[in-house]
Amino acid sequence: MKIKFHIPNFTQHYHVNLLLVKMIKEYPHFFHDGLEIASVYGEFPPSIWNGGRTTMGVCTNPKDIKHILRTFNNLGIPCRFTFTNPVLEHKHLNDKHCNTCMSLGNNGLNEVIVVSPMLEKYIRNNYPKYKITSSTCKEIKDFNLLQEELEKDYNLVVLDYNWNNNFEMLERLNHKDKCEILVNACCQANCPRRGEHYRFIGSQQIEYVNHMNRYPNTPFEFKAFECPHTAHTIFDIKDSPVHITPKDILEKYVPMGFENFKIEGRSFHLFNLIETYMYYMAKPEYRDEARFTLLLSLQQNNVITTHTIFD
Repeated sequence: MKIKFHIPNFTQHYHVNLLLVKMIKEYPHFFHDGLEIASVYGEFPPSIWNGGRTTMGVCTNPKDIKHILRTFNNLGIPCRFTFTNPVLEHKHLNDKHCNTCMSLGNNGLNEVIVVSPMLEKYIRNNYPKYKITSSTCKEIKDFNLLQEELEKDYNLVVLDYNWNNNFEMLERLNHKDKCEILVNACCQANCPRRGEHYRFIGSQQIEYVNHMNRYPNTPFEFKAFECPHTAHTIFDIKDSPVHITPKDILEKYVPMGFENFKIEGRSFHLFNLIETYMYYMAKPEYRDEARFTLLLSLQQNNVITTHTIFD
């Protein structure tokens, strides 16, 4: 039995993810049997091809990019680029930074998630070593279309979260080994504005990159999409009809043949991310000790600090 988790953010969450991977190897008894980190997804900002979340910041030094890629790759873990911007134009294919990132990671291990057929074709032609994942951002809600997507040349297909807990239909799917299931979706079920939200994010990502290219020393005016669900924590979503519990994974999904599970959280606060990791990965009886061990490791590595009134 394998439980493969795909976790967020090889840049902003670099330290916590690296320590988590090392902790799984050092303290395997804390975690569910067969558990592994199958990829860490994200991007090196500012990436105009990025989608799903507007990502700001700057990580463009090739030495830093190579260091992050090499660190995870040396552990056998792919870095998976979230190049899912749905509003790209042909001119954006020539973006220097995104092409540099693809060139530096073009080693046969790393991966890329896609939405745009135009960008997918470009990557297949220019960077053929990458394994390609079909994004949940495509919002494939028709069963026959989903079956067709699974027949295509994708390494994995991330299912629309509205399929979660629809076991009658999930059981009928072919290629369950190619399905990746988003377990902790923060969005409401059947959100009517989800596609609009992705397009908003994609457009803002382009605006941010253009702003940084022209005015690198001037703050960018970030605009938040009006949605009450974006700030939800792991505790807020447990009653959602599309939520998947750790027990569901172990007792329902894995026995059905599913083994790939995505944890969203590129923009999560550190503590929400840690709690989400512990919820899904740690055995209940070891959850507190595992959380404490990870927090202590983060403090020892100066990722978080402790303060007292006497500091």
